[in-house]
Amino acid sequence: MPIEIRELIIKARVDESGGGSRQAGRSQSGGSEDVVAEAVDQVFTILKENSER
Repeated sequence: MPIEIRELIIKARVDESGGGSRQAGRSQSGGSEDVVAEAVDQVFTILKENSER
């Protein structure tokens, strides 16, 4: 019997303390904005690919 998922909750936390490794090219002050912008770009790319099918 197939299972249908009606709700999916995703939580994320951005730690700007600098304790972990940082990707090259990102400044400390704008790091979270860069992460959000990249995530939004990826979401729009996936939505565009799904709508083209």
